[in-house]
Amino acid sequence: MEQRVNYMRTNKEVVKLLFQLEEYKKTTEIDNKLIQLIKIRASQINGCAFCLDMHTKDARADGETEQRIYCLSAWRETPFYLEAERAALELTEAVTNISANGVPDDLYERFRLHFDEKQYIDLITLIITINGWNRLAISAKNIPGDYKPAAEK
Repeated sequence: MEQRVNYMRTNKEVVKLLFQLEEYKKTTEIDNKLIQLIKIRASQINGCAFCLDMHTKDARADGETEQRIYCLSAWRETPFYLEAERAALELTEAVTNISANGVPDDLYERFRLHFDEKQYIDLITLIITINGWNRLAISAKNIPGDYKPAAEK
């Protein structure tokens, strides 16, 4: 497997814009462990091995359990996730696959039991961001395996 293009060198402006969206997460009230679960789940749906490698490592570095990471693709069938996390994961799936069914009203209502309107927009923005990274990494054929979380660098 060979990488098609190194977008970090080829188009620094695009990468800068995506990193600005990444920085936005620091201004939200969304827990970083939940953000990592969202990034992993969207990357699973999109089939982005590079992002899966990165975000599973980041999640472990942030203290996420192996069990919750391994079972994330089957979150509906496990007792390992809080109701708020379940709502966020369901929203992640709906936004990532938005052309299939949009974001149904009943999902929005379930989500709002745990999060306010600003958090709704914050989470959608985070989901959009990881979907953008997934599409860029897949299109560039980024090679997974070498990523090390900041704590390990």
